[in-house]
Amino acid sequence: MTAAAVDRRVIVLTGATRGLGRALVDEFAARGHTVLGCGRGAARVLALQQALPAPHVFAVVDVADDAAASAWAARLLDTHGAPHLVINNAALMNTVAPLWEIPAADFGRLMDVNVDGTVNVIRAFLPAMIAAGRGVVANLSSGWGRSTSPRVAPYCASKHAVEGLTGALAQELPAGLAAVAVSPGVVDTEMLRQAWAEDAAACPKPRDWAPGAADVFLGLGPADNGRSLRI
Repeated sequence: MTAAAVDRRVIVLTGATRGLGRALVDEFAARGHTVLGCGRGAARVLALQQALPAPHVFAVVDVADDAAASAWAARLLDTHGAPHLVINNAALMNTVAPLWEIPAADFGRLMDVNVDGTVNVIRAFLPAMIAAGRGVVANLSSGWGRSTSPRVAPYCASKHAVEGLTGALAQELPAGLAAVAVSPGVVDTEMLRQAWAEDAAACPKPRDWAPGAADVFLGLGPADNGRSLRI
């Protein structure tokens, strides 16, 4: 499926205000798609809405808050209908340290966003997509969702969970829909610099990554259900 075949799609994107999400917003909008995005920072969300006004919609939402995610989805479903593509991109990286030195609150918050937040968004949008008989849920994974490294155990645990829940969800979906785990590859973002500061600068920038990544996301369809892909 080509990008042209999915023109004018409605795309839900979490973590839209920075890094990979922000780069994808610009790329999708430039291709004529409608982006319905969220982030946690009010100033960044306002700047995004001013830069990309209607039909795009951006809101302050903490996806770890199930009630907030549900209310956000209800507003968007009422005005835009079932999305064609939901990209669960919002995530946190832990402060690099041995697992036993990670405070319980920090570990819990990371899992709340990376895992619970992904499920909250799926729970909020997927029933409408099932009723429409089409749509793709793309959950951002990581190389660390398929391998491990020291000092990033909480992040590894969260992305392994995303891989597992995506695979199980794929087995539950009716025909016409797809759930796909997508590893973005290694990109120079704030999150990567937090974990790998000495080498992050040598990696591709989000704006350079976004065109190829958008091709991958827009090309996803029912035949990709259950796949684990890497950009």
